[in-house]
Amino acid sequence: QIQGMPYGNCLLVSDGPIHNSTGIPFFYVTPKDKTVADLLKNPVASLTLPEVDGNFCRKNVVDPEDPRCTRLTLTGQMVTVAPEEVEFAKQAMFSRHPVIRKWPRNYEWFFLKMNIEHIWLQNWYGEVSTITVEE
Repeated sequence: QIQGMPYGNCLLVSDGPIHNSTGIPFFYVTPKDKTVADLLKNPVASLTLPEVDGNFCRKNVVDPEDPRCTRLTLTGQMVTVAPEEVEFAKQAMFSRHPVIRKWPRNYEWFFLKMNIEHIWLQNWYGEVSTITVEE
């Protein structure tokens, strides 16, 4: 019913093993998930991350999804992780989300990553700053 329409989903994400963040979002996914099936057809995606430990939100005990809290939005192309990068992606995901080890093996899990093209930092009710990918 919503074919061709964008929609959101929650996926586990990691940008590297603990103490080795890269800034590149990695995902462990199954083609049985409608989101992943759509991404394999049209790989354009966005990812929004709330500032959970930001100064304002933490100091004032405010929900990280409150509009006064900073959020980062990344947009780009979702691509299958190349064979030479799979071990790193596995360490990245499994170190931060150990529950993945217990997921059913018959779901054809594989790794995606986002090749970031645009970065927006939104702070306090809509002020948006553009950040270059190089930064």
